[in-house]
Amino acid sequence: QVQVVESGGGLVQAGGSLRLSCTVSGSIFKINAMGWYRQAPGQQRDAVAYITSGGTTNYADSVKGRFSISRDNAKKTVVLQMNSLKPEDTAVYYCYANVLRLISDPERAYWGQGTQVTVSS
Repeated sequence: QVQVVESGGGLVQAGGSLRLSCTVSGSIFKINAMGWYRQAPGQQRDAVAYITSGGTTNYADSVKGRFSISRDNAKKTVVLQMNSLKPEDTAVYYCYANVLRLISDPERAYWGQGTQVTVSS
């Protein structure tokens, strides 16, 4: 009953920007942390950034100073603004949300389907 949908991926030249959005819907009591992972071809899936319900952020070293994560709690949306993109940022980006469906429920991570980001030289 919880859905996570990403959008905003695409092809961009090095140095350009993309804005990824992720919206969570369904029956939800509370969303805790939301964030993004990415998986490059032939590589494992690695954390990129997350933001807590209170707005605390964390970034992978590889994206610090270039990416910015934010959220709109009313819209149940998390956004990853990606600037100064590099070819090594090319990956499928996956959004997640740590969700409590009910106050008595344990927290569970829900994942989006992924959106492709390709950065050309």
